[in-house]
Parts: sequence; C-alpha cells; structure tokens
Amino acid sequence: MSSINLTRVEAANRKRLLEVSHYSIDVDLTASEEVFPSVTVVDFEVIEAGDTFLDLRARSVERVELDGADITAADYDPAAGIALLGLGVGKHRVRVTATCEYSRTGQGLHRFVDPADGEVYLYTQFETADAKRVFACFDQPDLKATYSLAITAPSDWKVITNSPQEVENRGESSVFRSEITTPLSTYLVAICAGKYHEVTDTWRGELTHHPETPAGQPTELEIPLAIYCRQSLAQFLDAEVLFEETKQGFEFYHANFGVAYPFGKYDQLFVPEFNAGAMENAGAVTFRDEYVFSSKETRYRYERRCETILHEMAHMWFGDLVTMAWWDDLWLNESFATWSAAISQAENTKFDTAWVTFANVEKSWAYQQDQLPSTHPISTDASDIETVEQNFDGITYAKGASVLKQLQAYVGREAFFAGVRQHFASHAFSNATFADLLEALEKASGRDLSGWAGQWLKTTGINTLSASFEVSDGAYSSFALTQSGAQPGAGELRTHRVAVGLYRLIDGTVQRTDRVELDLNGARQDVPELVGVKKADLVLVNDDDLTYCLIDLDPESLAFVVDNIDKIADPMARTLCWSAAWEMTRDGRMRARDFVALAARGATHETEIAVLERVLMQASRAVASYADPEWAKATGRDLLANALLNGARSAEPGSDFQLAFVQALAKVELSAEAVDFFRAVVDGDSPLEGLAVDSGLRWWALTALIAAGEYPEDAAREKIAALLAEDNTSAGQVAATRAAAAIPTAEVKATVFDEVTAVPNALTNLELRHKLEGLTFAGSSKLLQGCGEKTFERARKIWAGLSSDVALHVIGGVYPRWEISDEAIASAERFLGADDLPGGLRRVVSEGKAGQERALRNRRFDAQ
Repeated sequence: MSSINLTRVEAANRKRLLEVSHYSIDVDLTASEEVFPSVTVVDFEVIEAGDTFLDLRARSVERVELDGADITAADYDPAAGIALLGLGVGKHRVRVTATCEYSRTGQGLHRFVDPADGEVYLYTQFETADAKRVFACFDQPDLKATYSLAITAPSDWKVITNSPQEVENRGESSVFRSEITTPLSTYLVAICAGKYHEVTDTWRGELTHHPETPAGQPTELEIPLAIYCRQSLAQFLDAEVLFEETKQGFEFYHANFGVAYPFGKYDQLFVPEFNAGAMENAGAVTFRDEYVFSSKETRYRYERRCETILHEMAHMWFGDLVTMAWWDDLWLNESFATWSAAISQAENTKFDTAWVTFANVEKSWAYQQDQLPSTHPISTDASDIETVEQNFDGITYAKGASVLKQLQAYVGREAFFAGVRQHFASHAFSNATFADLLEALEKASGRDLSGWAGQWLKTTGINTLSASFEVSDGAYSSFALTQSGAQPGAGELRTHRVAVGLYRLIDGTVQRTDRVELDLNGARQDVPELVGVKKADLVLVNDDDLTYCLIDLDPESLAFVVDNIDKIADPMARTLCWSAAWEMTRDGRMRARDFVALAARGATHETEIAVLERVLMQASRAVASYADPEWAKATGRDLLANALLNGARSAEPGSDFQLAFVQALAKVELSAEAVDFFRAVVDGDSPLEGLAVDSGLRWWALTALIAAGEYPEDAAREKIAALLAEDNTSAGQVAATRAAAAIPTAEVKATVFDEVTAVPNALTNLELRHKLEGLTFAGSSKLLQGCGEKTFERARKIWAGLSSDVALHVIGGVYPRWEISDEAIASAERFLGADDLPGGLRRVVSEGKAGQERALRNRRFDAQ
C-alpha cells in the first residue's frame, strides 16, 4: 500500500472494489495552535470482496472502528494508510478518530497568523491528494461522495465550506454544520475559517437552452455570491470589480455550457500564503490574496486576476461537475479551464485582447517547457501522485490550452461548444475521460478526431512553420508553407489549422493586406491563393495564432520587424513578431544583444501592457543569461537599465506603462542613473510625474539598492527595519525577508542558502519564496559561485526530508543557473549519472542543466 504516493493501479483496484456514499467529518479548530482533532465516519459499499486501505496523514490515530469493531493498529504508518482487511460484499462503516497537524506549507489545513493584527486564518488546499491531511478518506478523484461537515471554531469566526452553514452556538465556540449534497471528489472539499471580511451580492441571469441541454434545467437563475479576505486587506478589496467579472463569467458560461451552475452559492476567498494562483473547490474557490492589490499594479495584473477568476469558474463545470477519472486527464482539466478563461475574457469582459496575452504569455510558457528534456506528451504518464505533482506545468496548462484552441479552429466554434455541452450533460456529477469528450466532439462536428488526438496529445515537441516562396517581377511566383518535424521528440509532422498573413508598410503603419486560412498536412503545403500576389514586407505564418508552433521569420521579414515593430498596427500580429524574435533568440538564431536593442527601440511603442511586461522580462533574461558576459558588463547592463529608465520617463505620467518600466528596472542590475532614481523612491519621493510611490514600490526600490551594494550591511538592515515599521503587514514582512536576503555579502548569502535548504525547514511557503528571490536577486551571481556543488550535496536530503511540492520549489530555486560554464554543466551531469535518483529530483536538475546549456550556447553565439 502506498497511501501517500497512491498509484494509478492501486486507485483502479480500490475503485473496482468499492463505492463511497458519504463522509461525516468533525473537526475541532479550538484545541491547539499546532494540531486539531479529526473524527471521520465513512459509509461505503463493497462491490467485490477483498482488502483495501483508507488514506490518512495524521500525527496520531487514536481509534479505528470498522462496523463497530475496534481495528486500531498499534503501528499506524501514514505512508501505508489504515488497513481495511477482509471486507465482504455489502455496506460498511468505518470511524476514525485522529489528531492532525496544521500546515505552514499550503497543503492540507494551512494556519496563518496575520502580523498586522494577530488574527488567525485557516484554509484547506487538497489538490492533488491532501484531503487525507484533514480527514480519513479514499483520496482519489473517481470515488465521489456527499459530505456532512461539523466544524468547531470560535464563535466570532466565520466558517466557509462548499455549502451554507447552520450554526450551533456553545458560548465562546460554535459548531458550524454544512451538508454537501452533490457528489464531490475529496480534493474539491473546502474548509476555511477565521474572522474573514465578507462582501455579498447576487447574480441573476438566464441559462441559454441548446439541443444538448438536459431536460429539467431552469431558465431563470439566481446565484448568491460572496467574497472574503483578511480584515487587514479589507480596505484594498475591490469587490465591485470582482463581482462584475464574476457575473460576466456566469453570463458567458451559462450562454455556452448548456448546464446551470450546479453548486448553489458561489464564494470566492482570498487567502494568505497560498501556493498556486487559485483552487476550484466547488462553491468555495480559494485565491492567493496577493490578488487583493494593496499597492498600485498595472492593468496586466488585473487581467491575470480576471483570467484566474474565469479559469476557476470554468472548473465548476469541467472538473467539479464532470471530474477526471484519474490524474492522467489533469491536462484536460487545466487546459479546458485555461482556454475557457481566455475566450470568455476576450468575448465578455473589458480584457478583449485576451488572446493577444495568451499568445505572448501562455504560449511562451508552453514553448519553454516543451523544449526541456523533461517535456512530455500533453496526455502523459500519471502512474502515481508524485508524478502527477510534477506535471502541473506549461505542457499541462498552456500547451494543452493551445491545442484546444487549435481543435476549436479545426472543428469550428459551434461544433466545439456543442460537443462540450453534450459532455457535461452525459457525465454530470460523475467521472469522465478525454475519450468521452472526443466522442462528443466527433459527434458534434462530424470529423474523425482519432488521428488528430494521436498527433497532438501523444507526442512531444514543437513544429516550426516557415514560408517558402519565390518572387518574380515583384510578385510571388510560388508560395508554400513548410513544417519541420517536432523537436524535441521523434520529429512528427502534425495537422495544423493555420493562417498566412501578408503585411505591408502603408502610410506609416504596417497593415495586413492578404490572409489565407488552410489546413497544413505534411511537410509542405502549397498556397496557390498567394501566387501572383505582390510581394509583402512581412510574411506571418500562423497569423491570428490559430495553431501551436514556432514561427520562422524569413530573413527579410525579420529585418523588417526589427526596423518596424513599432509600426505594426494589429496587436496580435505585433505580439507574434515579438514572440518569434524571442524564440529565435532562445534558439541561438538571433543575438541576445540584438533582441535587447529591439526591445529598447520598440518597447516604448507597445500598446498592450501584458506584451510590454513580457518583453521587458525577456530583455532582462537576454542580458543576464544569453548575452556575452563581457558585452553585458561593458555595455548591456547599463543599456538595459537606461532603456527601462527612459521608457519610464517617456511613458504617460501615472500610466501602467510608466509603472511597468519602473517595476522591471527594479529587477535588473542598476546603472548610476537608476541608483539615483531609486534613492528618491526609497525616501518616499516621486522622481517622475504621476508615479505612485507606495509601500510596494518602495520595497522593490530598497531591495534593488541593497542588491546593488548601495548600503553597508548595517545600514541596509536599518533601512529594512524603518520601512517595515511603516508597513508591518504580511506583504511588508515577506518583502523585508526578500530585501534582507538580497544583502550582497558572501556571509549573508551563505546563511540564507543554509536557511532555505534546511531539513526540516521552519520557513512558511511564502517566506521560502521571498528568501529565494532575495538570495538570487539581480547582481547576486558573483556571490553564489560554488553554490552548485552545495546544491548537489544537499539535494537528496532535501528531496527525502520535505514534501515533493516544497522540495521541487527549493531545489529549483537554488539550482545554480547563474553558473554558466562547461564545468558547471559537467557537475550537473555527474549528479545525474546516479542510477537511483528519484524521478522528480532527476527532472528538476535536468531542467536546470538544460537552461545552463542553452545559456552557454547563446552566450557563445552572441559573442561571435
């Protein structure tokens, strides 16, 4: 038995053996600051006689009763779970009394004390398989059940679960009871508690009925809404905006999904120290509370928050109503929600260029992940929970969503939505697989999709699309599209629904004059529609970003982009050109210094804030990792810093663009001018008209100056203490942690390195994240030489002693990506040469090594 790292085989055997009907869960949150009593009663029916086990990760188990008989084991082992032996066919009941532990890592039941006011806040995070940290259960997605929850908590707290509460007051404490009557997988149950600030509203609207809509669905709908956050963040909660975006999501999904929202109320909770962006607990969605913006942020940050809101809402249907049978369909869960968020944003919110953001952000993430040695098929191995946890990555989310976008273009929008509606109707409140969805899409579209699924879901790597043409008398005498075999992988060719756009400089702007849409099958596809057409200034394959591919700009088109990117009128075409230039830089076909020059020239003219922020980050990466170090030291660092400073000065006062340039400037090595700029910010003065100097910006400015060595260590710590006295919030606390870790002395770096790699580790997940950011802040590389060997010396202990999620974060954070040399790569190769490395540890190190190899190749290319 492997209860902590449940395997797919074990889950399938358990599913064959039994069905779960109901959990009764009693948790007392008043007993201690470290542990809590948990009593679980599980009602289940055995279909096939045999042995199995119940999952539980507790500090101790006091008693286990099976059908009234005491079966408490003397040697409880969380890794093995609780053995249930000799089960006969029929109904059974097991009762488990245990003591469970609060978490500081964002897994299970996380406990947080707000430094601003001392208030305690709790919330659960159960995906992938951490419900067992709070109650005894069969912790796998295809054993759905109903639930009765009884949560004992202080009477002045709020308790929020998946269903409304009934409260039994017992003086200083109360019992908060709720009934979850719709079948849910264990990972979708939520318990949140504390003095949460609450704002309420109601969405009233209609369900659009389609041919696929099940009988009995209502037309008029009313959904109670609530938003929660910590009391110390209440003044910053823009509930009106959040409710507006929530309602826009419900409007879009009820117009297109064909099934009414199934979980009654819809609560959204912004919770502290959250590991991910959000979690789709049915009717009680949790978000990281950094989304409650206490400092000024750009429109891009609001766009990403809206994307997250709509992503989680889509999960209410795809994930919660219809749930994957096992985690090998995790990609479908996350890809569908990512695709849904983008299309609903683009069509029903103010963020109507969401597909432009998708092309520049999600696609960039996917392209990077898909070129690593750890790349995997979209539909991939999920043999056990540890493997699943490693696959919450750019393939599962971004490549999968890109492929779903391609599939929608391939079968047509209406057929795609019709297939989705049929899928919801056929599998409501149960489990389903990708094969089930594919069957529905084939029925709706009339297309045979089996070949498409094999091409896109079972292979790895990226195809590169190019235009091949000849010109005679100023017009195309031949024109074809070509695709290279997918790399890395087996060199597969795929079917692409793709558009070719021709662009010309007309009256000072680059405009599209011709467009052809076609299916690209095989290595080459003629495009006869463009024969005889006047030669364009820019040929853009994958116009409108219909497919998942890399774009190879022909030499003349690339030269035109370099000179005219600021004149490209359409934001999607422009972002595809930015993306192509960046991917050519990463691939060593465009020098890093040339990309930096392109960014310096074109960024101030970019109109899409999401694209601007991504381009500035890429330019920073180009200087730090891909440029010849001698050029970077002599020219590149100051060129980048001054370009960012000039961008801030030339931007409209008070605009998002001004702020984006300043925020990017704070994360690179500073020029002399930039140092003077940030000294004013730290002092609370605004060096630019309209620039809002708030605590968030002052922390970034202070950290940048500290990392640049502008203060001796004692003075740096005094500056940190003074700013923390002004901003003693949780955000201020972790910002101070980051700033202190950025102090540029070998002694500080060694101490911080020891703290983040300690086993056991006393840091919370948020403290760990910010210490890692400070440790590796811009300019720290020279102080971290030699940390690579220490990383490899400690990696096995870290992996064995910390949870897989935390271990991945630590090892990924301290991996010596700044050591870019043949010797550093050889050191990683020696570590990877061991035959007995755990798979997840091997993966994170191999990814780091691949980054070093790419950086070294690109530095040598840049120096030519």
